[in-house]
Amino acid sequence: MCLAIPGKIVLIKDDVAEVDYIKEKRTGRIVEGNYKVGDYVLVQGGLVIEKIPEKQARKWLEVFQK
Repeated sequence: MCLAIPGKIVLIKDDVAEVDYIKEKRTGRIVEGNYKVGDYVLVQGGLVIEKIPEKQARKWLEVFQK
């Protein structure tokens, strides 16, 4: 089982998003959808798969940081 943790997009260049996970930054390829800097997303297998509402993402991050 894989666990996807929400991260915040801090940079988009072409079709690649740099995602901040607080302790590290990783990249994910945007295949489809409209994303912008500041969006919270899930990245799975190197692909941005879903946008997460900020309120929900912050709740998840609180749990992961405990």
